[in-house]
Amino acid sequence: MSRSPWRREVRARARACVYYIPQISRCCLLECAEETIAMTTRSPPPPPPFNRKRARRQELLCVDVSGRGGASADQWRRASPHRMNPAAQPLLVQDVQGDARWISQHERFVQECKDAEPDVLFIGDSMIQLMQQHEVWKDLFSPLHALNFGLAGDTTCNVLWRIQNGELQNIQPKVVVLWVGTNNHQHTAEQVAGGVTAITQLLISQLPRAKIIVLGLLPRGEHQNPLREKNAAVNELLRSSLARLDPAQFLDVSAEFVQSDGSILKRDMFDFLHLTAAGYQTLSKPLHDLLLQILEETTAAK
Repeated sequence: MSRSPWRREVRARARACVYYIPQISRCCLLECAEETIAMTTRSPPPPPPFNRKRARRQELLCVDVSGRGGASADQWRRASPHRMNPAAQPLLVQDVQGDARWISQHERFVQECKDAEPDVLFIGDSMIQLMQQHEVWKDLFSPLHALNFGLAGDTTCNVLWRIQNGELQNIQPKVVVLWVGTNNHQHTAEQVAGGVTAITQLLISQLPRAKIIVLGLLPRGEHQNPLREKNAAVNELLRSSLARLDPAQFLDVSAEFVQSDGSILKRDMFDFLHLTAAGYQTLSKPLHDLLLQILEETTAAK
């Protein structure tokens, strides 16, 4: 009886391994191949060869969304199943403290979507969340019929999960302000930028009539440090990638917070990460002007 092509392939690969793993004897490898053949009555063909360049590209690229509107979360996930950027994977926050605060806030946001009709939606991490604790929210943004869906500690993965699990249902904001990425400590600058771009694409898909404002990451730490350099690299990558997404605009005010000697003032960031009232004033002026411009253009277009 002739051997099947797959059996011949197993034996051929076992012999080939001798040249790459010299410490394993030829006899041992051939015995393993024979055991595999004997134990398998019907086996699939061997996998395709590993392509290192393609795997690297898949690691860096974000999930691709067509942006044509109306896609569900499942459709979005299936759009590009080969994308492997870890910063573009939806992720539920684990309740390690045991008080369920994160999921409770998410559920509150979902409920607010049923009760409110916002013109502007702010979504992101603590930089968004803390904004509503300062006068700028009451004076500048609340009058624009704005909702604040900021959650402290969120990464791009967490924001993706929240959007896919109800935080856009029943609302049609004219503008979405997205600010997230500084908490993605385990990801590279390329991956973080890909994660932010993935969120932007999902927002475009779910809210095809809305304009998206993506805020650049701010510098962090009193003096120059690797995290500050990483955030600056993320901003440069976003400036390039978001230019190709027509409904999206990139607003970067990071330079306003760095002094001539490279330091950050405690007056602007009380812990050299989160903004003070003065810091939010610096951010809010250009953001508020851009929001007014977009809202006026939207009204005039009707």
